[in-house]
Amino acid sequence: MRLSEFDYHLPENLIAQAPLEDRAASRMLVLYRQEQRWEDRMFRELPRFLGPGDCLVLNDSKVFPSRLYGHREGVYALPVGKNNPKLRENLSGRVQVLLLRPVSPDAKEWQALVHPGRKMRTGERIHFDGDLEAEITSRGEFGERTLRFLTDADVYEALERIGHVPLPPYIKRADTPVDRERYQTVFAREKGSVAAPTAGLHFTPEVLDECRSAGAEVAYVTLHVGLGTFQPIHSEQVEQAHLHSEAYGITEENLARMNGARRLVAVGTTSVRTIESAASTGALAGETNIFIYPGYPFRRTGALVTNFHLPRTSLLLLVCALAGTDLVLAAYRHAVEKKYRFYSYGDCMLIL
Repeated sequence: MRLSEFDYHLPENLIAQAPLEDRAASRMLVLYRQEQRWEDRMFRELPRFLGPGDCLVLNDSKVFPSRLYGHREGVYALPVGKNNPKLRENLSGRVQVLLLRPVSPDAKEWQALVHPGRKMRTGERIHFDGDLEAEITSRGEFGERTLRFLTDADVYEALERIGHVPLPPYIKRADTPVDRERYQTVFAREKGSVAAPTAGLHFTPEVLDECRSAGAEVAYVTLHVGLGTFQPIHSEQVEQAHLHSEAYGITEENLARMNGARRLVAVGTTSVRTIESAASTGALAGETNIFIYPGYPFRRTGALVTNFHLPRTSLLLLVCALAGTDLVLAAYRHAVEKKYRFYSYGDCMLIL
């Protein structure tokens, strides 16, 4: 398979730039795999598609403010503004850091993406607000860096003060205080993600209660979203591509709920990857780089709630693996025609 087979055209104006006022007000395109058809519904109707024997599986990973802005050591960083005469000089020293995951028990060392990457070499230091400082200690295979924070303070506390919500690049605006709440699921518990498991953003406590009232169980898994989820595929030949590892976990209590279900309804591609990783290895916790693309034999996933995904990505390939490439791409074309809202703050699909 070639990556170019998983492409589609999307007008830029359909990329959602902000969340709806009501989380549950999104549209929901329902795909029926056996009947090879779809219908336009609303997310609030999800409980109608659930019943006894179903188990809704949610990823409870919590996004932390992992984007930092700083400047290189020795470069004075003036505030950037349209009327700043030293804008060019200022930009030359500015650095953007996206923290991916801690690599030391004390969370002082992190795997990170740094921009501009080419200028940042091992041994160089970055200064952030609040007297926070970090040193680049190594470089990874795809340009990622390892940073060591030079502080005795709690790094997570510092991030809560000066970090920014890591909105994806297709959202063409700066993050706001509203994003701290809305780029987070209402059931987020385990801190560790640098991107939201976006299918879960539609849920409210009321919708979850209605799902339970319909007879469905609710189980939680954890997969901390990192490079394995959002890094572009670097190979045109799909079978030759590899994903980065991400940490996942399932408790015995939640496993029991899942094992007692007739059908697992995964919420988001990260929940699918967690379910399938545990089913294939038997390990309830660890690291997974599972790459699901058409031809994959699903072991436990029975249905899926998922947002619309970027073309040529591992997330779109996973959806095509479950529902069939032709059906999925035809449904995406329908969604474009009907002006669904796309990506993180956009509408969703239910695949049955």
